[in-house]
Amino acid sequence: MSKSGIIGFVDALFTVYTFVIIARALLSFLPRAPRGGFYVIYKFVFDVTEPYLRIFRRFIPPTSGIDFSPMIAILVLYLVRYVVLQLLVGM
Repeated sequence: MSKSGIIGFVDALFTVYTFVIIARALLSFLPRAPRGGFYVIYKFVFDVTEPYLRIFRRFIPPTSGIDFSPMIAILVLYLVRYVVLQLLVGM
């Protein structure tokens, strides 16, 4: 795999994970899905994002029922993405 291919792949991973975090935030407005087809997607999104979001919830608890951790998590993810891509470009 070429250097540009690796950079593109890493960039795509960061982008996909950002969208999964956004999906998690949007799903939080819906009632928890009962067991069935949609439940698998619901559970996957929560299982994939919870370990990362939990880090931010330790420092930023929900305020008035609003969870700001996804916004902070995405901001940090963008910063990490920038650093990682700059390191890959400089290799």
